This record gives sequence, C-alpha cells and structure tokens, in this order.
Amino acid sequence: MLDTQLIGRLRAIVGDGHFRDDREALVAHSYDGTPMLQSLPDGVIYPGSTEQVSEIMKALAEYRVPVVSRGSGSNLCGGTVPAHGGVVMVMHRMNRILEVDQENLTATVQTGIVTAAFTAHIESLGLFYPPDPSSMKISTIGGNIAECSGGLRGLKYGTTKDYVIGLEAVLASGEIIRTGGKLMKDVAGYDLTKLLVGSEGTLAIITEATLKLIPPPASKKTMLAMFRDLYGAARTVSRIIEARIIPATLEFMDNPTIRVVDDFAKLGLPRDMEAILLIEQDGDPETVERDIERIREICGLELADRIEVAETREQAEKLLTARRSAFTALARLRPTTILEDATVPRSKIADMVLRINEIAHKYNVSIATFGHAGDGNLHPTATTDARDSEEIHRVEQAFEDIFAAAIELGGTITGEHGVGLVKAPFLEWKIGKAGMEVMRGIKLAFDPHNLLNPGKIFANETRKRVVIDRG
Repeated sequence: MLDTQLIGRLRAIVGDGHFRDDREALVAHSYDGTPMLQSLPDGVIYPGSTEQVSEIMKALAEYRVPVVSRGSGSNLCGGTVPAHGGVVMVMHRMNRILEVDQENLTATVQTGIVTAAFTAHIESLGLFYPPDPSSMKISTIGGNIAECSGGLRGLKYGTTKDYVIGLEAVLASGEIIRTGGKLMKDVAGYDLTKLLVGSEGTLAIITEATLKLIPPPASKKTMLAMFRDLYGAARTVSRIIEARIIPATLEFMDNPTIRVVDDFAKLGLPRDMEAILLIEQDGDPETVERDIERIREICGLELADRIEVAETREQAEKLLTARRSAFTALARLRPTTILEDATVPRSKIADMVLRINEIAHKYNVSIATFGHAGDGNLHPTATTDARDSEEIHRVEQAFEDIFAAAIELGGTITGEHGVGLVKAPFLEWKIGKAGMEVMRGIKLAFDPHNLLNPGKIFANETRKRVVIDRG
C-alpha cells in the first residue's frame, strides 16, 4: 500500500485521471507478454512530460518506493512485471515525434510512441528506420531501447543500439541527464547512451531518444529455399556469408514450425521439409539481382529441394507472412506458449537445432524452433499448459539444458529478449562472477536504493550450471 500523502503528491503532479490504484488498473499492469508471471503493483501512473517523470521520481525516492517503467508490456522476459510491487510508470502519453531532422538524418521522439507508427511516419518522408522487432505494431520505441530489440533485418542493419545516438533520461533521484546527440562521433567520457540501451529500465527512465535514420533501399527481392537436410540449410547460411553477401533477412524455420505455420496461414508450404530459409535482399537493383542469383546458386549446391523467388511485392509479403506468423501459429496449439531465445555462432545453427530436438525428446516436451539464422539467434518455442505443473517443470528443465547447450556451442542465453526475471538466474553462466560484480557496481552507482525495476537482471541466487550428459 502506498502512503496517502505520497498518493496525493503523485496525483498533484500528473492530475487525478493519470494516477490509478483501482483493482482494474493494478491487475492490468501486473503482467506482461511473459507467461506464468504476475505481481500486483500498488499504483499506476501516466506521466505526460520529462519534467513530470522527474517530479514523480523525486517523490518515489523520498518514500523509497520502487518503480517499473513500461511501454506496451510486450516483452518476453518478465521485464515489466512489478515483482516488488510499487508503482508502474506507463509511458504511452509521451508519444510525440518531436523532430525529424532531414539535414542530419535523425529523429527525436518521446519514448512512448509505438514503433510501427514511428516507422510509418519516417517512411512517408522517404527515410528508413531499420529495426523491426516482431512486436513493432504494439511495442514502443522506449521498450525497444530498454530491451535492445532486434528483428528480421538485424543481420544486415543491426539492432536498436545501432540507431540510438542520444537519450534524455531521468535517474532514480529525479535528476535529468542527456547523453549523445545528433553526432556521428562522440568520445567525451563513458558512452552512457549505449550503456542505457538494453538496461531494461534498471538504470534510468528513458523519456526521449534521438535516432539515426538512413536512406531507404531502392529495391528488394525475396526468396524461399526449402531443404530436406537440416545441415544443408545451415551450411547454406554460412556459405552465403562466406560469399560476402549480407542479406537484409535470413530466417529459419524447422519442420514442426513449418507444419504449424502452414496449418495456420494456409500458404501451401512443403510439410515434408526439414527446414526452410526465408531470404530477402535489398539495395540497388543490379546488386539485388546479382545477390539473389548467387544465393540461388548456393542453395542449389547445398541441395535445396525447392527455391521460390517472389516476382511481386504481394508474393514477397506472402512469403514473409510464413515467418512472421510463426509465434501466432504456435500459440494456437496449447493454452501456454513459451517463446525463448538463444544465440550461437551461425556456423553452429544446425548443431543447436539438433541439440534442441534432443533436449525436447529427453524431457518429452513439444518444442518448435525458428529464428534469425543469419545472426545465429534461434527461438525455441514450447507449447504447453500452465495448469500442468509436472509438464511445466519438464519444460523449465528443457530450457535450462538449452541455455547450457547454447553457451557450450559458444553462444549466449539471450540474443534479443533480454534478461528480466526469466533469465536472471542464468546470467552468471554467461558473464561470470567478475562480470556480475561489475554490473552490480554500475547498478549501485545509478540506483543506490534499488528503486528502478528491482529484481530484474540480478537474481538472488544463480542457478547451478547444467552439465549435459550426451551419453
């Protein structure tokens, strides 16, 4: 319960209608896109400006009340679940595009703007903002920054961190800081901009962002390559990169995913294939044609069973639908869908998919795998039922083994979803005890009273490292 005097101060800052502590609001903000995680906050507040965020934080700091900043809550790591109660700060009122600077090719936005709305406006001006997380129709720019979101175009264009060049943020004390700016070069001290990107709301509340824009590609070509041999598909990925071709999109779906997607989207996908690669290239027309032809040759050398190249943009969108609908299709199978991510070197993709299949068989659980083959980021997705505690325990054991396998193959426990609550017990597996201590020191410097999104990234106890016996 919040102190009544604190509630009065908060209402005075934002207005009566923008602070809520009724049951409906508390329940609506007690969970996010992560299944099986829920915790009630004590209040929900909707600031309208950076100055209001600053005043809110000063009040919360005085009363030592924790705060979770939130966009649309679409994350998949429990990153916006208010595990320690306190106040959820929803940023949707701060949703304006403040400036598009066409001389410097930058945009300055408030962080509550929905990603797809921002992208549509930028494209209407003949410019391009490449990050394209699958949640972009509902996720916010601030959420993308907090999680350092990736997307289908990450291989060629990079992720959110590559386009954030300046930030305005409010510290736990209520102080406002500004980092970076409309600059391509800036080495004045530590790079606080990059530090805040991906910090999951644990270091500051980001209120404005200056984003880098680029000219749009002149043309695009999309193809689908289908393989009866999983290793043939994986080798194709490596050979495309070895040929010095960096596609805009290079996506992977395994056989269980192909079947489910075809049932859902009715695209006529070949259900007997072990893997499908979705490949898109963009750029100037001559380069695109040359790259697509070379990619077709590589797919043929690796014995692709079928290769389809879209002749129109409508056909291309149909092919892209196959990949974009994977999670939606899988979510229809069982009451609970757990979408995870793990990243390995791209040369280890086939090994990782086979390990995932072995682990799923070991624990008798259903796991389909799809993901960003070009950058080694896979999404093993378990379809299960939260009401079956015994099955859920087996699913959790399977994912522990999957994280351990990813690290064993030279990878990491998360490529784009973030740590949050879900991955916190495994973070030390990746960065070691010394790395954890450095991160704790950074957290302490920014947030000495642990008010900003407490419980995320730093677990009370590290999970014992899994040692996989492969017989």
